[in-house]
Amino acid sequence: MAVLLVRWILSTSWGAEFLAAYPGEYHLPTGAPVGFPAWLGWQHFFNAFLIVLIIRSGLQVRRQTKPPAMWSPRWNRSRRISINLWFHQSLDILWLVNGAIFVVLLFITGQWMRIVPTSWEVFPNALSAALQYVSLDWPTENGWVNYNSLQQLAYFVTVFVAAPLAAATGVRMSGVWPRNARRLNDTYRVEWARALHFPVMIYFVSFIVFHVTLVFATGALRNLNHMYAGQGSEDPTAYADNWVGFWIFFVSVMIMIAAWVAARPLVLAPIARIFGSVSRG
Repeated sequence: MAVLLVRWILSTSWGAEFLAAYPGEYHLPTGAPVGFPAWLGWQHFFNAFLIVLIIRSGLQVRRQTKPPAMWSPRWNRSRRISINLWFHQSLDILWLVNGAIFVVLLFITGQWMRIVPTSWEVFPNALSAALQYVSLDWPTENGWVNYNSLQQLAYFVTVFVAAPLAAATGVRMSGVWPRNARRLNDTYRVEWARALHFPVMIYFVSFIVFHVTLVFATGALRNLNHMYAGQGSEDPTAYADNWVGFWIFFVSVMIMIAAWVAARPLVLAPIARIFGSVSRG
């Protein structure tokens, strides 16, 4: 019914005029880069690898009743946390470092113009793109040159809103937060962080599901070549039959699956001992 309703709306004179005025994307600023450099492809893989393991370890921490093992830092043997929490927080640190490098490179290379809205036209164009998706007459796009406005808003929210929220709430619940800073703790209560942290994780899971689905549904080989092989063109049909990006993506997924399976106390304990001591739970 939603598809039929949107199709009817877009078939009216108002709908046709709206699509003509707002096709789903707007022109980027002069000098905006075209294509994806190699560092962006590597950053994309590292971020995906880390966020998948962060979600896994976070769910383990949330579900655990009795920790399988405990970890203590060398400088404070009295502080003991579960090995699952140690793994989760260690991944968080790597994810934050990777994210900081990513943001710095975004602004140094000008790639920020591709995911940060630079015109108020982003909102009506995002609505246009959303209507086109719902109508199943999906917007013609070429991510190598420009994202549609709905994509741009989604990437902007993920990088500059959801990621900082995940970091800020995670730090508040971690052991690095100063517990004796009464005024600071009263200003930023741990209950607020707990209330936000899990919904932010749900947002990331939802984003990943929709993102991967659309990557495959809107031209899988072309899209994978853009991000994983660094191959693209202003011609949206270029690299549509090239499998290089797919096989790089396939290897990256196998690495993620292997890491997911290996992330268990038997494997984690020897690594954790490098940074502290491990004891039975």
